[in-house]
Parts: sequence; C-alpha cells; structure tokens
Amino acid sequence: MKAVVLNEVGAKLSYLDYPDPSPKGSETVITVTACGVCHSDLHVVEGIYPSPLPMIMGHEVVGIHDELGPVMVYPCWGCLKADCWACSSGQEMICPNATEAGLFRNGGYAEKMLIKNKSYLIPLGDLDPLSAAPLACGGLTAYRAVSHTLPNLTKKSRVLVIGAGGLGQFGIQFLKIQSDAKVIATDLSSDKLQRALAVGADEVASPTELDGTFDAIVDFVGAQNTLELMAKLVARQGIAVLVGIFGGKIPFGFGAVPHEARFMTSIWGTQGQLGELLDLANKHELKHSVEAIPLANAQEAHERLIAGTVAGRIALVP
Repeated sequence: MKAVVLNEVGAKLSYLDYPDPSPKGSETVITVTACGVCHSDLHVVEGIYPSPLPMIMGHEVVGIHDELGPVMVYPCWGCLKADCWACSSGQEMICPNATEAGLFRNGGYAEKMLIKNKSYLIPLGDLDPLSAAPLACGGLTAYRAVSHTLPNLTKKSRVLVIGAGGLGQFGIQFLKIQSDAKVIATDLSSDKLQRALAVGADEVASPTELDGTFDAIVDFVGAQNTLELMAKLVARQGIAVLVGIFGGKIPFGFGAVPHEARFMTSIWGTQGQLGELLDLANKHELKHSVEAIPLANAQEAHERLIAGTVAGRIALVP
C-alpha cells in the first residue's frame, strides 16, 4: 500500500510503499477513504509528543470495514487493562498509557489502517466521509469542551468562545444546537469573526471590545493573553474550559480569579461522545468546509496549515 511516513522529528513527510497491515487477535483493518489533517499532526512533526518514529501519522480517519461498511475510527486507544480507572470508566482519552492512533501508533495517512479492535469503529450513517473526517478530533474535542458548559447554561446565559478557527466554529454550532444561551465569539482575525457569524454566533467582537462577564468561556487558543482574558471575564460561579495548547499560564488563588469560578482543561472526548456527535451530525447539518488533497501531497497540506492558508479543514484522500 501507499503511505505517508514521518521518519524523524522535523523531517519532511515521505510518501512511499509500505507493507499492508496484518491483523492479529482482535485487530482489524479498514480501507481508508479520507484522513483529516490536524494541528496535532504538526505537533508530531515538531516533536512535542514523544511519538515513536518512523510512524504513519493521521488520527481523523474514516474508511470502509468489510463487515461494518463506512466507519469513523475512534482514535483514543487506551491500555484497556482491567485496573485502569480511565479505560474502565470509558475515558480512554485520559488513560496514562494510551497509544493513540496517528500519534503513538500507525494512523490514517495511508491506503489501509490497522485498528486495535473493531469496537473502535463507529458507523458513519448517511454522513459524507470527506466532510465527516475532521469530526474524529476537531469536532469531538469541541463537542466535549462544550458539554462541560451545558449544565451551567440557561436562556439568560452568555457564552464566550475564544478563537473562531476550525474548533471554535464547531464549538459555536454545538452551543447553538444544544443550548439557548447567547453565544459571542472573539478572535483577532476579522475573517474568522465573519465566519463565526456565518455558523451561528449571536455576536462577535475583538478581545478589546468585549464587555461584561460570561457564564461560560471556552478557550480554543490557550495563549497567555487568552487565558488572562478568560480569568478576567468569567463570571462568579461560571466555568472556564481550556482546550488550546499554546502554552499560556495564569495564577490561581483567592483574588486571582473570580469567586467560585471553575477552571478546567478538556481533552479530546470519549467513545460514547463520538457516537453522540455522529448522531448529532446526522440530524443537523454542520457548517464546515473540507478540502480534499491527494495523499501524495501530505507535505503540501502540512505546509499550508503552518502558513495559515487553509480556509476550513484539509483531508487527505488516498
């Protein structure tokens, strides 16, 4: 089969012939139809994750399974040991010994992909595979982040979404579908703010134009200035959810943050939540654009993502 391999940290991606996967035990194989390109893939190349190299990248994968038909891969593969509290509670994305597909095991930048267990395959239903691919990470991460805020929200609530890129646009839509709260988006890019309005935000504003406090804030950036903004604007007894990993840090303590506000990180999502998300996507048309690029041009896709010239999302197609 053809595959895209990262041989070492910082290297360009190699498009080459690679041995077909050979399943053993509970493993199975899918024929890949599309694989989304995510900022986390760039972090693998940068060496931010201790990924074992060489490795086939890609974790936003849809494909065809011989028995199940069109499927999406749940990529958060835990250790599945009986004494693992994370796996036994269905939260494999926070398993300390997880080996996520495309990050720590061969992923979907290939014509075929080895799957740890058939249980990690979720039927796509009537979803278009190309459009669905980014839901495996970008969509799921935003879905879980929003889910943390929902118990806090009423018709009178105000929610702030920081960062109106791909994940932020998903977050806006999930908030509007699942709550009656007023959703405000903020970003430094006027183009992204216009896109936020197009996908359903009630209002948009630059960070300096924001006023009042918010019952819930989801930060899809995670830079120093966005964390400081979140700490400043979250309401007392509000909730602040951090998703972005741009390395910001803020002090915590009495007087440093509003009284009884809750601050938390949110990572990826559970397998159950991915199933919920696909059900939601089958019932509600999500507004997001996905550009198909041949698998052989994976390096070009990475370079465009780095340059910030991708309008929506990119998916590699074998």
